[in-house]
Amino acid sequence: MRFLPDDEHRDLARTLDALLSSADTPGAARAWAAGDHAPGLALWSRLAETGVFALAVPETYEGMGQLPVELAVSFIELGRHAVPGPVVETVAAAGLLGRLDHPEAVSWLPRVAAGKAVLSLCVPESCGPYALDADAADAVLVVAGDTLRLAEDTGPVQPSADPVRRLARPLGGTVLARGPEVTAAAAYASGLAALTTAAQALGLGRALLDRTVAYVRQRTQFGVPVGSFQAVKHRLADTLIALEFARPLVYAAALELAQGADTAPRGIAAAKVAAGEAAYAAARTALQLHGAVGYTEELDLSLWLRKARPLRDAWGTPAACRARVLALRPSEEAEPA
Repeated sequence: MRFLPDDEHRDLARTLDALLSSADTPGAARAWAAGDHAPGLALWSRLAETGVFALAVPETYEGMGQLPVELAVSFIELGRHAVPGPVVETVAAAGLLGRLDHPEAVSWLPRVAAGKAVLSLCVPESCGPYALDADAADAVLVVAGDTLRLAEDTGPVQPSADPVRRLARPLGGTVLARGPEVTAAAAYASGLAALTTAAQALGLGRALLDRTVAYVRQRTQFGVPVGSFQAVKHRLADTLIALEFARPLVYAAALELAQGADTAPRGIAAAKVAAGEAAYAAARTALQLHGAVGYTEELDLSLWLRKARPLRDAWGTPAACRARVLALRPSEEAEPA
């Protein structure tokens, strides 16, 4: 099983990196936090032109097919550039609708693929009671048990550790579908959300590390760069090792999901733990090595710092994911010989 991206995946990553590097993603994120969605939605349209959202939509609905590996590669770049909006929730909702034979799929999926629809998804068993960016979404889907609803009221925006991640609690709604097929589709969508969140966290952690390395090279103390101190080198090395150890877990989980392997839920949970914890550690390292300037909201670094913990906990906290890994162990591993 190959866990490394091939040339096509690297080309996709370079394309997204170039697009997002030329865009003012910090400006779009700050506007999004203030409730102005226009810059973020303009960026959303540009991402759609590269096919990012079509990667979650079956070809039947004008997409490229449900391609978890390509989505993981894409979301690493989205995390690196702190792209605002319910990008994870939109692809997860597409994954849900793409597995249901329902008129809502015909209505929404071609629009998602074209970047003309923003969806949010709430599966309380997997992500808690809140929907992300419901105020910016064209539709909010809620799955409770075996019932899929289209939320009619999401209430006011709730406070969040990351102001760019705007939370709301969907209430009520019209029943769209009910039955075991909804349960199965929601399980797939939750797994896809956890995977893409892990990829996003991995990209976020790498961005924090790169910015911190650049900063300690230019900041001086006692007449020498701070980065020359042994303790700083060790801290940065530990951060890099954690991120590099998480990377193959994310790729392996994406490949397992793409192949429909029975081990995919366990692999996704392991990847989510590793990437989330590595990104959170990278945020703590970045904050400590930047010193007091790291606390300032005016510094763009804060946009990445504030995402680390919410991404670590979104779509599966570390404790929940570790419990899932243990619960899904093969029977022969359950008891020591």
